[in-house]
Amino acid sequence: MVDFKYKARIVDAVLQKKLKSSGAVLIEGPKWCGKTTTSEQHAKSINYVSDPANINRNLIMAEMNINSLLDGEKPKLLDEWQVIPQLWDAVRFAIDHSKGIGQFILTGSTIPPTKDQQEKIHHTGTGRITTLRMRPMSLWESEDSTGAVSLEELFKNQGMAIYGETNLQIDDIAFLICRGGWPIATNLEPEYALETAFSYYKAVTEMDIARVDGIKRSSTRTRRLMRSLARHQGSQVTIAGIKADMQANDTDSLDVDTVSSYIEALKKIYVIEDMEAWNPNLRSKAAIRTSDTRYYVDPSIATAALGIGPVDLVKDLNTMGLFFETMAVRDLRIYAQSLDGDVFHYRDSNGLECDSVVHLRNGQYGLIEIKLGGKKLIDEGVESLNKLASNIDFNKMNAPAFKMILTAIGSMAFKRKDGIYVVPISCLKH
Repeated sequence: MVDFKYKARIVDAVLQKKLKSSGAVLIEGPKWCGKTTTSEQHAKSINYVSDPANINRNLIMAEMNINSLLDGEKPKLLDEWQVIPQLWDAVRFAIDHSKGIGQFILTGSTIPPTKDQQEKIHHTGTGRITTLRMRPMSLWESEDSTGAVSLEELFKNQGMAIYGETNLQIDDIAFLICRGGWPIATNLEPEYALETAFSYYKAVTEMDIARVDGIKRSSTRTRRLMRSLARHQGSQVTIAGIKADMQANDTDSLDVDTVSSYIEALKKIYVIEDMEAWNPNLRSKAAIRTSDTRYYVDPSIATAALGIGPVDLVKDLNTMGLFFETMAVRDLRIYAQSLDGDVFHYRDSNGLECDSVVHLRNGQYGLIEIKLGGKKLIDEGVESLNKLASNIDFNKMNAPAFKMILTAIGSMAFKRKDGIYVVPISCLKH
């Protein structure tokens, strides 16, 4: 018998903050990332809208007296609310007339799928319902990081000394990439934990992709697309580039619009989460590349799409480096969210780049290069960070709060003599 204990999530505190400042919170994110379980920790009453035992009753009550579905102690959780889209307007109306905050938590793995269902929503909910993005677990949440180095502390105490140790080796990191941050997988023995990502991938390609918006899509073409996206993790590959990659194995007609439709469908169910470009004030006249960088919401989706495991990654370190970057970006996004921040990438016409820029609402930012590890790669990362920092116009914006090389391997977190931090991902937390 597996003990599926609740592991505290960083988003718990974010949810509490939003419940104290808004009438309702809509939690969005991929299936299996823990939206319902986390919401249950904060709700005082619950309506599992899609529960087979009650779905017929819920649908009938939605037509007869929808307010009855909102009854109960607050905050009330409406799990998978999009099954009854009218709940959105009912929640907004209830908030307007009670003038209360923290009344409802809504969860969903997609928007209402069909046009008819979307037309049942008449108001945006602006000012009443705030949105919270949830992702699979970071290494800190899954208890695979020591948390010796705090991102928040690096922003608060600029230039501080750090120290941390980790016992994780390259084989361990390869396993964590393939296992992913799915809560159920973090509670399973290693030999079973790897199956979760494959099950998720199968569900996406065979069921979820066909239920997104009522448009019939091919599971075979979805698999080809997801394999192509897996090969292009961390890149700015165009839709045309993905189309060309898919066409090598797609004998049917395939155009850019079709590929775009499939990609948008995957975004609607939160499988894909691309990264926007950072636009700093620079001294140079280099043109900033504005294309999004392509990422899955969790690295295990990419490995499952390609049908590979930890041993395969260790044998191909170039591929492992790409998927490690996806895992690092996942964790940085989770950590940044708790600090009121976002994560961006930087590329310019001179070839200068930075893998991740953690930018906070208050204007502070940190520059981060993501590397597997080893002196050569770390030195390359240091060179990139220093070159980018030297091009930023500090008369128009702040200097970076810190510069960091985030590594897969390495036994210690430390501050170099030049002030740049070297931090194994298994030492980092929010």
